[in-house]
Amino acid sequence: MPRTALYAGSFDPVTNGHLDVVRQAARLVDRLVIAVGVHPGKTPLFSAEERLAMLAEVCGPAVAASGCELKYITFADLVVSAARREGATLLIRGLRDASDFDYEMQMAGMNAAMAPDVQTVFLPASPALRPIAATLVRQIAAMGGDVGGFVPASVAKRLAAKFAKADKS
Repeated sequence: MPRTALYAGSFDPVTNGHLDVVRQAARLVDRLVIAVGVHPGKTPLFSAEERLAMLAEVCGPAVAASGCELKYITFADLVVSAARREGATLLIRGLRDASDFDYEMQMAGMNAAMAPDVQTVFLPASPALRPIAATLVRQIAAMGGDVGGFVPASVAKRLAAKFAKADKS
């Protein structure tokens, strides 16, 4: 039976840190489902469709050699519900620092209480990528800064285009 994991996030935008976690996860599982969270109370910079497109654009080539099958979905309910729908027994969570660890431990505990059959796996970000946060990337891009070191080139182009449109509005 293939080992399936679900990696959920907002991916608004996809960062090099996200890509690092995807590469690591692809070495551990046969099938990785990357799940974009869609929450009615939040207004992301990129639509769910744009985020799915960015993920497919950068993640597919990054893990092609691993033999891991990738799938991209959206979800608007509990992450454990999305995992069960996809047949995932593992939840992948990336960690950058101690504050991530504290939050993620709480989430892992709650998820384990709701779905004991779904295990959380923490993957530490590579040291050079630990400071990268999508929120900071959006702020830098909005102020005209260079985000090229924090996101894949295609994502940097999408950010530039998004903020160029905003400037014209």
